[in-house]
Amino acid sequence: MNALESTSTRPYLIRALYDWCTDNGLTPYVAVLVDDSVQVPREYVKNGEIVLNISFDATSSLKLGNDFIEFKARFAGTAREIMVPVNRVIAIYARENGQGMAFPVPVAGAGAEDMPRASPLSSVPAAGAHGEDDPKVVQLVTPEPATPAHSPDADPPRPPSGPRPALKRVK
Repeated sequence: MNALESTSTRPYLIRALYDWCTDNGLTPYVAVLVDDSVQVPREYVKNGEIVLNISFDATSSLKLGNDFIEFKARFAGTAREIMVPVNRVIAIYARENGQGMAFPVPVAGAGAEDMPRASPLSSVPAAGAHGEDDPKVVQLVTPEPATPAHSPDADPPRPPSGPRPALKRVK
């Protein structure tokens, strides 16, 4: 079997990063490029993309297969069936720290092989060995830049507002 006949590494990497997130107490999110093959609530799609929380707490019946990611989730209190073809996943990352992996975005009309192009979500072309752009490398950029705590511009952390949570002992 040669490289052209082998299966895609994308579903294996998604499962590996999902496991890494859950093993480290992080929340796995997937960014999905939406088209007609993606079954998600369309009202939450922005700029042709949707970000989904695929953590154990947010999903039911999660299946990370080689062809599809399938699960049930609640959106505004309504249970929905979600089905995402693996080749439409453009990133998987931890919500808490943004660590993860971005994938090349499929080009419309491409066959079974995903052809890389710039991602409207979060790609930044990486410079190659000789300074040229390499479209195969995609870097995930977090939407909100985190300000380091030691930065003079950083606001001090605020305590949560509202009443203090308390446990109630039931005998």
